[in-house]
Amino acid sequence: MNDTLKKVWNIVSTVLVVLVVICAVFLMGSRLLGYQCYNVISPSMEPEYSVGDLLYVKEVDPNTIKVDDVITFVINEDLAVGTHRVVRVDAENQRFYTKGDANKIEDQNPVHFNNVIGVPSFSIPKLGYVSDFVQNSPGMYITIGVGIMLILLVFLPDMIGKKNGEEEPKKETVQTMPNPEAEENERLKAELKELRAKLEDKNSDGE
Repeated sequence: MNDTLKKVWNIVSTVLVVLVVICAVFLMGSRLLGYQCYNVISPSMEPEYSVGDLLYVKEVDPNTIKVDDVITFVINEDLAVGTHRVVRVDAENQRFYTKGDANKIEDQNPVHFNNVIGVPSFSIPKLGYVSDFVQNSPGMYITIGVGIMLILLVFLPDMIGKKNGEEEPKKETVQTMPNPEAEENERLKAELKELRAKLEDKNSDGE
């Protein structure tokens, strides 16, 4: 891989990793900050919240909730979750009366204080689709597979490059290592040449 392609690949892989990390933080890391995430699956709260939005819900004391606040709550025994606006509060019986912004009438059943999960702090448009995909099969397995592939693609080229870099100096060292036998032969040849020269000089003087 030449230098240009390597630089391009490094940029692309870094961007992909950053995107994966950001998604992971928004989808799972929010729990560490005390938020619970819920997908909006009905248009009853439009235009405040649309289908596919991801709500970040913070736990609050039900006694602090007032009329016009939006609450997220458990609807029934099946643990279905809803998010509607409070239109009336019955503090004596600990009940909230709610209504969806897009609905014309109030919800049939009031919400007991104990069923309140919390209050939505903020939402991210359409991230609910991503959340739903990665939390259910086959999306969960696809996400895990893509994550493993990204890790390999990011770190494998560097590991191979380092391995090749470690091998090359060894080859150079072998080629440049001194050979005592060859040096001895060269020294003997030089001495022999010198002796021959001396003999030739003596022969010339004798004549």
